[in-house]
Amino acid sequence: MGLIAPQAMRFQNRVAVVTGAGRGIGESYAKALAREGAKVVIAEVDAEQGERVAKEITAEGGESLFVKTDVSSEASTQAMGKAARDVYGGVDLLVNNAAIYGNMEMHSLLTVPVDYYQRFMAVNMNGALLATRAVWESMAERGGGAIVNQSSAAAWMGGGYYGIAKLALHALTHSLARELGPRKIRVNAIAPGPVDTEATRKIVPEGILKAILVGMPLGRVGLTDDIIGACLFLLSDDARWITAQILAVDGGFTMRA
Repeated sequence: MGLIAPQAMRFQNRVAVVTGAGRGIGESYAKALAREGAKVVIAEVDAEQGERVAKEITAEGGESLFVKTDVSSEASTQAMGKAARDVYGGVDLLVNNAAIYGNMEMHSLLTVPVDYYQRFMAVNMNGALLATRAVWESMAERGGGAIVNQSSAAAWMGGGYYGIAKLALHALTHSLARELGPRKIRVNAIAPGPVDTEATRKIVPEGILKAILVGMPLGRVGLTDDIIGACLFLLSDDARWITAQILAVDGGFTMRA
């Protein structure tokens, strides 16, 4: 079966930007949007992986554009927004997924080098704002749109600077929802629990993951397929009266205490 499935085309004639779409969950989001008819901009700092995903989408009958994007840079995100407008005429949907995660350095808040902390926050916290600033005017001009910010259940678990950045995304989600609502742009966030990706396997020791799963109601690690539906729902017109929400898709992870 090809990438484009005829039975569900909720995003026909829509243009979607997915940041950090070169691998993992972001790649899954991008391909799922393409399956439902969206033209997808792969906004990824890793050129090799970003180009691969865009080529795989087009090879299966979808439409995709790779734009090398550093979400911590205003100039880079603005160039991404311009490229989307130049090629596809504008932007309707945005998934702020880019983050430092799989290769993140592990420090306590009391010992993390300040330069690294600032770089981390520039990507994981400020990146969602800069990407939004790059596309919101296009969304408004096209009659509105939808944004999904990729958070994490770590936001509620005292998860160090990673958790702080994700909790800040919740506040950003609420504030942007308020500012952009009058322009018919909805803003929500997804907070996944532990998901089986290459990045999670690198960053979370197996013993710790097993201990987490013991206390979870559903008792298993999540798959990317478990969270794609939530993201697409929030981006779609099915969620047209939903904004400023943080949706935990976590197998009950936040109940584990």
